[in-house]
Amino acid sequence: MVSVSSQLPTSTRPAATSSGLLARIGLQALAAVVAGYLAMGVTAGLGLWAAGAADLPGGFAAVLAAVVVMAAGGTVELSGDAGALAGTQADLSAMPLTVTLVGALVTGYCFLRPLRHHAVTSTRELLLRAASTVVLWLIALAGASALARHDFRITLGGGEEQSGGLEDLFGELLDAVNPTVGFRTALGPTLFHGLLWILGVLVVALLVSRRTPLPPRLVRYQEPVRPAAHAMLQLLLAYVVVGLVIGVVVAATRGHAAETFAVLLLGLPNVTWLALGVGIGGSWEGRAEGPFGLPMPQILDAVLRGGGGTGDTPDLSTVDLNSLAAQDGRAWWLLPVAAVLVLAVAFAAAVRTPARIRPWQHAVHLGVAFALTMLVVAPLTLVEARFGLSILGIGDLGSLGGEVLLRPHIWKTVGLALLWGLFFGFLGGLLATKVRRKGEIEEPPASPPPPPHG
Repeated sequence: MVSVSSQLPTSTRPAATSSGLLARIGLQALAAVVAGYLAMGVTAGLGLWAAGAADLPGGFAAVLAAVVVMAAGGTVELSGDAGALAGTQADLSAMPLTVTLVGALVTGYCFLRPLRHHAVTSTRELLLRAASTVVLWLIALAGASALARHDFRITLGGGEEQSGGLEDLFGELLDAVNPTVGFRTALGPTLFHGLLWILGVLVVALLVSRRTPLPPRLVRYQEPVRPAAHAMLQLLLAYVVVGLVIGVVVAATRGHAAETFAVLLLGLPNVTWLALGVGIGGSWEGRAEGPFGLPMPQILDAVLRGGGGTGDTPDLSTVDLNSLAAQDGRAWWLLPVAAVLVLAVAFAAAVRTPARIRPWQHAVHLGVAFALTMLVVAPLTLVEARFGLSILGIGDLGSLGGEVLLRPHIWKTVGLALLWGLFFGFLGGLLATKVRRKGEIEEPPASPPPPPHG
C-alpha cells in the first residue's frame, strides 16, 4: 500500500515546472523590452545631440522621452500659452523611423532568440511570451509618456537680426507675458497605438524569421509566407543601408556633418523608404512654408516649396520621379536602383522556396508581400507639422509660423508595388530554376546495362 505522503512530490512537480516556465518567460520578455527601449533611447539621444538639442534649457530628457514615445507609435501633443495678447497653434504628427526601426529590430530579435533552438513551439508558450512582452512594453511606454512633457519659453525681443517695427513691439509685449510652447503625451492614444506597434513588431518578427519554429497549426503557412516576408525585410534594410552610405559620404565631403548625422539617426528610413516608393512610380504630396522645414534632402525641400499642384489641391506639390528630376536629373537613378534591388530580393526569396513552387506562385507571393509592405510603410512617412502665432487677433506673423506637410498617395503606391512584385517575383522565380533549390533530388546516374549471359 502506497502512503499519501509518498505521492505529494509527484503531484507538485507539474506546478513547479509550470511556475519555472512562467518565470523564465517573464525574464526573457523583460530583457526584450529593456533592450528595445535602451536601443531606441541611445539612437534618439545621439540624434538629438547631433541636432543640438543638448543645449535645450532643462528639456533634453523630456524631448528624448517624447522622441522614444513617438517612435513607438505614441502621440505627442503640442500646446502654447501667450496670455491674452496672442494665440498659438501647434500640431505635430511624425515618426522618427530610424529610432522605430532600431527598436523593432532589437525587440524582435530578443523576442525570438529563446525560441531558436526549440524543435517545436507550442501555441500556449508563444502566446505567453507575446502577452508578457506586450504588457511589459506598455508599462514602459506609460513610464516614458510621463516623462515626455515640458514647456519652453519663446523669446522675441528685438535682436540684431530683426527688422524692427511691429515685430519689435510685439516681441517686447510677448516677453512681458512669458509666452511658452510645450508638449505633452496623450496617454490613451499612446497606449492604443503602442499596443498596435508592439503587436505588429512581434507578428512581423515571426513572419520574417527563417529559424524560429512555429506552432504545428501554422507550419503549413511557412513556405508561402516566410521567404516573401523575409525578402521585404531585406529590401527595406537594403534601402536604409544605401541611404546610410550616401549620408556618411555627404557628411564627409560636403560639411554640415552634425546636421547630416542627426537626419541619419532620427529620420533615415523616412527618406529612403520614400525613395523606394517614388522609385517604383509612387507619389507623395505636400508643401513646406515658413522658416522651418523637414530634416530632408535639399531636392525634396525644393519640390515641397515649389508649389505647382493641380486638381483639388492646387496649393500642394506632387513628389514623384518627374518633380524630383526637374530639380536634379540624378533622381532618375531611383528607378533602376529599385529594379535591381527588388529583383535581387525576389531571386533570393525564390532560391529559399521549395522547388515545387512554380514561378507564377512565387510571383503571387511576392506581389502580395510587396503590396502589404508598402501599405504599412507609406503611411509611416506621413509628416504634418504646423506652428502659428497670432497677435491681438490680426493673424500670423510670417516669421513666427509655418507648416510642413508630406503625405503619401497610398493606394497608387500599393497598386504599383503589387505590379512590381508580380513581375519581378515571376522573373526571380525563373532565374531561380537555374540553381539548385531546397527539395530537389538529384537523379542517380544511369547504370550500365548488365552483360549478356552465356
